[in-house]
Amino acid sequence: MGMPAFPEAAREALADPQLRANLRAATGTIRAKRARVVAERGDWEALREAGRAIKDEVLGSLDTYLLQLEEQVTAAGGVVHWARDAAEANRIVVELVRAAGADEVVKVKSMATQEIELNEALADAGIAAVETDLAELIVQLGHDRPSHILVPAIHRNRAQIRELFRREMAGTDDLTDDPVALAAAARAHLRRKFLSARVAVSGANFAVAENGALVVVESEGNGRMCLTLPEVLISVVGIEKVVPTSRDLEVMLQLLPRSSTGERMNPYTSIWRGATPGDGPGEFHLVLLDNGRTRALADDIGRDALRCIRCSACLNVCPVYERTGGHAYGSVYPGPIGAILTPQLRGPDPVADSLPYASSLCGACYEVCPVKIDIPRALVHLRAEVHHRPAERLAMRAAAWIFTSPRRFALARRLTRLGTRLAGLPGPWRRWTTTRDLPQPHESFRDWWERRN
Repeated sequence: MGMPAFPEAAREALADPQLRANLRAATGTIRAKRARVVAERGDWEALREAGRAIKDEVLGSLDTYLLQLEEQVTAAGGVVHWARDAAEANRIVVELVRAAGADEVVKVKSMATQEIELNEALADAGIAAVETDLAELIVQLGHDRPSHILVPAIHRNRAQIRELFRREMAGTDDLTDDPVALAAAARAHLRRKFLSARVAVSGANFAVAENGALVVVESEGNGRMCLTLPEVLISVVGIEKVVPTSRDLEVMLQLLPRSSTGERMNPYTSIWRGATPGDGPGEFHLVLLDNGRTRALADDIGRDALRCIRCSACLNVCPVYERTGGHAYGSVYPGPIGAILTPQLRGPDPVADSLPYASSLCGACYEVCPVKIDIPRALVHLRAEVHHRPAERLAMRAAAWIFTSPRRFALARRLTRLGTRLAGLPGPWRRWTTTRDLPQPHESFRDWWERRN
């Protein structure tokens, strides 16, 4: 990826006060909205438990549900393609676009296509990809990278967006930073693309195994334009997005908008099955993407990350994300969920290995997760799998040697008392104790027992 590890990237982000201000304002607003609408539901915890159970059922029988989904999509006139990795998924999409005789596609906001870097693959093939989600369009026009799962341009304020639109869009010299004016400028820019595009590319929030339906939820309506106007629709969907039945979808559509945008119901929910002559695209292709998901599925603890419904609630409550932003994570999946999902999908590399440490383990992410992913537990699990530095390995071996002998443990306890006294003396260790209190060891149970008897 060419990105630095999290500690280095975070230091750069922390030096940008405007970035921190943008993040603080945006995440604070979303947190407050979510809290209000969640408090309205007396059965919120029961809904969370139902969501967790649905996702666990899917992950436990994923092969069965995927085959059922393929059967139903095919029966509805769609074509299903299986992609083992990003390269295979990109090749499939490029070939489908070329077969349609198109050199441009319009895109619905999709984390899966960002994950596989589809836009770059299309560009290499001479095909232009046009992002139609407003935030994704801002990122694309700024030659930038997304920094949030739900609000990819959260790191920019409206004054910055106005300057970007003035620079990149024709006829916007008099544009103000009023949100309505900014939205109108984007609408005018995109309208021509919608009307001329022959091919659209989407992801999906959910795929229903029992009937082959795919679901996209959004706030702007641009996605619906992509899903209905072009001649060919290609959906790239992670294999974990399956839900068994429409009743299960009902649960998810109550959890997702409240957790993501703080709304009781999202403005646009688009559901489609295959291809219907005379109604919408004449061709529908579903690309089912693995790209490391079966590897994550094999990890008893790490597999919990595959429950994620991409609501971004964990990002909005995370104190680390609020101060560093999404770019510091070096992944399309930032924040707490990205810290466990990226190492699972990508495998070992310097950036992925650093992400499990990008957390204070405060537990706020677990408290808000609509499908009860125990992110702190997964982070600790992944930290144990990362290769430690020689000094850390030596310290752990020394600790193991001490704790396996009662006599050595008793001696270490006495030395610890002496060490805390010496820590108050001048020396290089004072850099640690000048900013925090050094805990004083209390009387141990063994000492208490010996004194009492």
